[in-house]
Amino acid sequence: MRISNFEQGSQEWLESRLGRPTASNFGKLITPTGKPSSSADTYINELIAQRITGELPEFYTNAAMERGNELEPAAKTLYELMNDVEVVEVGLCLHDTFECGASPDGLVGNDGGIEIKCPLPHTHVSYLRDGKVPSKYIPQIQGCLWITEREWWDFMSYNPSMQDLIVRVYRDEAYIKKLADAVTSAVEIIETETFKWSK
Repeated sequence: MRISNFEQGSQEWLESRLGRPTASNFGKLITPTGKPSSSADTYINELIAQRITGELPEFYTNAAMERGNELEPAAKTLYELMNDVEVVEVGLCLHDTFECGASPDGLVGNDGGIEIKCPLPHTHVSYLRDGKVPSKYIPQIQGCLWITEREWWDFMSYNPSMQDLIVRVYRDEAYIKKLADAVTSAVEIIETETFKWSK
């Protein structure tokens, strides 16, 4: 992979994502069950428009996202202490050959990574009760494993008032193949259509 080490959330980081499918949005191209997503065309059109205009989309935040940004450093520190590891923060990890990428919450050792969520209390309880990775995050996590070529990814749901949920996810090669096909197809469409519709 290629690493663009701009701080996540910075103007430079946003610009590095311009017109590129990224793991947090892979669910717009492929469902958690491996089927094509009904939102694929809309997402592809958005990325083509970004490429042509060079205009960044408005970076939408809400109270839940701001809460996550505030709590994530504490969650990361706790994870490091619990597992005696260092979480290495990176910017945008790009695929070696295709213009797509992932912005992990952190890389762990030589083989792993981590995705941290700090949901509202009732959502965290639902994750604890289920005891597994919520299906909506499967495209993102398997996408991170694909882009970074790592073997495992820990999903962590954190709430300072409750127990933590940490679930280790391993590569699902069959799913990654479908995901890679969907993403690379989108990248090719974006390249072709950008050239076609640019002035």
